[in-house]
Amino acid sequence: MKITFVGHSFVSSSGTVKEKVKEQIRNNISNSEFVTFYVGGYGSFDEICALACRELKKEFSNIEIVYVTPYITLSEQSKIKEMQDCGLCDFSIYPPIENTPPRFAISKRNEWMVTNTDLVIAFVNQSHGGAYKSLQLAKRRKKKIINICDFL
Repeated sequence: MKITFVGHSFVSSSGTVKEKVKEQIRNNISNSEFVTFYVGGYGSFDEICALACRELKKEFSNIEIVYVTPYITLSEQSKIKEMQDCGLCDFSIYPPIENTPPRFAISKRNEWMVTNTDLVIAFVNQSHGGAYKSLQLAKRRKKKIINICDFL
């Protein structure tokens, strides 16, 4: 099973949100042989989800956390190393978006993540922005979606 996270860059009550994310993950991975989490690294929801995945890795041995990078710059490579050192990801991948202009790289990366996943866990409570667009894409692609905002 592959799980992707989509959410706004600012999230209040992060502790509550993280516990709800972990609860939904537990509810959905119980019968999975192996689980891959695709995480981003650009905003508080991304950070909350990476922390939740790191905590769940202590409970489940069949989990890998993959940071999907939108850039291949030196500064991004440093960020990836820091994430690995902190246990926020096991490794990173760069999706096939090399011909994308930098200003569209994050949205193209998000599109790749949504397209290549089984479950989207979202934190979307606005009808605009990149997270909203990614959630709409997930709906069009008929992905299973859990919006954490529905549980708060």
